[in-house]
Amino acid sequence: MSVITCIEDLRVLAQKRVPRMFYDYADSGSWTESTYRANEADFQSIKLRQRVAVNMDGRSTATTMIGRPVSMPVAIAPTGMTGMQHADGEILAAQAAEAFGVPFTLSTMSICSIEDVAARTTAPFWFQLYVMKDKGFIHSLIDRAKAAKCDALVLTLDLQILGQRHKDLKNGLSAPPKLTLPNLINMATKPRWCLGMLGTPRRQFGNIVGHVKGVGDMSSLSEWTAKQFDPQLSWNDVQWIRERWGGKLIIKGIIDEEDAKLAAASGADALIVSNHGGRQLDGAESSIRALPRIVEAVGDRIEVHMDGGIRSGQDVLKAWALGARGTYIGRAFLYGLGAMGKPGVSRALEIIHRELDLTMAFCGHRELRGVDRQVLLPGTWPSA
Repeated sequence: MSVITCIEDLRVLAQKRVPRMFYDYADSGSWTESTYRANEADFQSIKLRQRVAVNMDGRSTATTMIGRPVSMPVAIAPTGMTGMQHADGEILAAQAAEAFGVPFTLSTMSICSIEDVAARTTAPFWFQLYVMKDKGFIHSLIDRAKAAKCDALVLTLDLQILGQRHKDLKNGLSAPPKLTLPNLINMATKPRWCLGMLGTPRRQFGNIVGHVKGVGDMSSLSEWTAKQFDPQLSWNDVQWIRERWGGKLIIKGIIDEEDAKLAAASGADALIVSNHGGRQLDGAESSIRALPRIVEAVGDRIEVHMDGGIRSGQDVLKAWALGARGTYIGRAFLYGLGAMGKPGVSRALEIIHRELDLTMAFCGHRELRGVDRQVLLPGTWPSA
């Protein structure tokens, strides 16, 4: 593909270049995938008001997220197994985000470790934490994130149990991939990916293997992780995690106003309106439909961010207009990574930034601070 003009172009290219099990892992939801699809479709139903004969010169999309200056209100979302989309994927994505001036968030379930990313970037990144039963390991993860000078902890609350994702089960998802005949045949059609993986030692969960007693390889890791996600997670856990961390805290996985109020009361600096990309409760409301109610409920007490379904800069502007002061891209950057590595992530960010900038101008604004619901066509956006 000679000209990449939109995120969909990157998706198509990634599908050609990434082995099926890892492409499907990124590009799928749970059960019927209705919430996954709604995250995108509900953005498309929101229409914009075009204004003319206004000064469009000297535009800026710069703002802040939890006090950190950003070139646009977009962060790289934490995604598991990013390093299976492309060799050293987390490192490459972090470097692209740093160059663009937006935050990168590293997942607990990353292939490259906290230390791997810290050693190869200059700007502080954010670390996403899953709460597991092994509290000693959680203490260690928090301390390692501190040592790496991460400047925010993103605490995910909506993965106490794992949603059923049919494609992952059918593909026999694993990292590194199981060398079954179907997998070998599929990987043989992805030579670029295979060469990259042969050239890196990072092919397993770098934050876990070697850091947990008794987990020294992938076979022991599978048994350990199957038992570790904590179904008893509560808001009491948020308190001790916040105290041990001591820095900026973002609560991820809020889709209900009552939970948003608890997040605001917890002392966190921000919350992320999120249904985990449609990968947990299928049939849950889309993030963009839930956003206005949550902003109405707690927007004066805590900074509200959102993720889920963002595939363009127009989506970013719509979320901003509805009160989100930060957005996160997961699949959009993964498509870029799978398609072209680090240049692909940079291209995804460039596309979203250009679309955001032009759309803001067409709606009659030069700066984000003046953008509110007035840029949206009445009756097309979800009310609080």
